[in-house]
Amino acid sequence: MDRSHDHSAQATRLDAIAGRFDPWLLAAVVGLAALGVVMVASSSIAIGEDLDVGPFYFLTRHLVFLALGAGLAFWAMRTELKTIERFDRLLLVGCFLMLVLVFVPGLGSSVNGAQRWLNLGVSKFQAVEAVKLMYIVWLASYLVRFRDEVNATWGAMLKPLGVAVALMALLALQPDFGSLALVLAITAGMLVLGGVHLPRMAAPVLALLPVLALVAIAEPYRMRRLTSFMDPFADPFNSGYQLANALMAVGRGELTGVGLGASIQKLSYLPEAHTDFILAVIAEELGFIGVCAVIGLYALLVGRAFWIGLKCVEMRRHFAGYCAFGIALWISLQSLVSIGVNLGLLPTKGLTLPLVSSGGSSVLMTCAAMGVLLRVSYELDRAQRQVARLRGEGAAAAQAPMPPPPDTTQPTPSLAARGTSRLRQRVEPTFAPRARA
Repeated sequence: MDRSHDHSAQATRLDAIAGRFDPWLLAAVVGLAALGVVMVASSSIAIGEDLDVGPFYFLTRHLVFLALGAGLAFWAMRTELKTIERFDRLLLVGCFLMLVLVFVPGLGSSVNGAQRWLNLGVSKFQAVEAVKLMYIVWLASYLVRFRDEVNATWGAMLKPLGVAVALMALLALQPDFGSLALVLAITAGMLVLGGVHLPRMAAPVLALLPVLALVAIAEPYRMRRLTSFMDPFADPFNSGYQLANALMAVGRGELTGVGLGASIQKLSYLPEAHTDFILAVIAEELGFIGVCAVIGLYALLVGRAFWIGLKCVEMRRHFAGYCAFGIALWISLQSLVSIGVNLGLLPTKGLTLPLVSSGGSSVLMTCAAMGVLLRVSYELDRAQRQVARLRGEGAAAAQAPMPPPPDTTQPTPSLAARGTSRLRQRVEPTFAPRARA
């Protein structure tokens, strides 16, 4: 009874231990979000005036979505990962459902010829932004359930690749080639980090590359994007217009920039200055130092995410670790592509700069992903504290003084002698001598 009570008390003490959110990760997230607010305000004033919606329309909209995203992040930070893991299969169904609903008349919405948005009445929502996070959670759960099979059998390895190809097919119909490539890269990265047999995975991935190349050159506008980034000034008023203006903004910034709010290219010269090409405005106003600061914040965020994921795997918290890996791959790849496009290193793609660019869907789901990542850091710290408590109690028990051993130098009376002695004390009392008369 006492032992069961001790175990119960120990479990209660361990459950009472709270973790803490990783301070470096939190600082990187807050820093990028704060920079995004400032730069959206700076880059969108002229656009709002041109559209006759007011100079602070896009800033107000960005702040509203950022507040909603903070609410989602707070909810994710308060939700146990095991609760999220229970809905893994429903999340996968949700991925396909959302990508199909964009084609439903009246519910789906087309912008600039792309069928990517859901019309929610008060706003439009880009379905693929939610699909990224839901797919990462499902794939993390799959790698936990089939960790050994993924490394040993073809079927377990090909199943997530098949799911990724099905999602990519729906994205190709929208079309959204940037998100299509991102989903494939996240899948391959998570499989590698999940322990897949690399030579076995190389064959299907290499087989997909010609398909991706065919999709890339199937449409004339994609082919123009692939070729124009090599020399955007060859056609600066047509196919190279966006990149040419972005490079002019980057060049004007030099080392320290022209000053916050003093950008010229954002004055209706640079398209999508507050979304896809916001880094070019940062480069113009804050210069090389500002761009390095942005890259440094992303490096800190992604580096901490990978470190947290590695520590989770070492502690056999595989679902948490794979979620951290997936989110780190998402943020790193998307930010890499966005930065590369703005600097003329990659062909123009419609990917926002996470946490910085204006965009309701992207802001909402990136904040939710950061909430999940912070929850992973919280549960990791809590588990480490619980292990430290157990080890501390074990060390204290090992160092507690032991009772002294029995004295073996004195003879020990036999059991019969001990019994006779007790019996003699009971039945042989002593009497005082009688008094003489």
